[in-house]
Amino acid sequence: MAWFYLFIAGLLEIVWAFSMKKSVGFTLLLPSVVTIVTMIASFSLLAVAMKALPLGTAYTIWTGIGAAGAFVAGVVLLGETFSLTRAVAAVLIISGIVLMKLAGE
Repeated sequence: MAWFYLFIAGLLEIVWAFSMKKSVGFTLLLPSVVTIVTMIASFSLLAVAMKALPLGTAYTIWTGIGAAGAFVAGVVLLGETFSLTRAVAAVLIISGIVLMKLAGE
């Protein structure tokens, strides 16, 4: 279950990063509330996952899911610039996640 919690925590990190952007510096109520609620949920699930997973593995995977997912959300949902360099960076992050998972087994 720890891996499941970690995965959901990573997805929630994408949600809070996206909603933080949409909150315009916490000046809009609904995106600000979504940011805070999903942040708390994401950190809570990360903490639960860390009961069974090593710190380095859990934190690296959590931030990797969030970073790569925020990149994709920015490009797809917000029309941010897509470049080969940014895409390669996202692929390297995902590769690191896979290697970290394999190293943890």
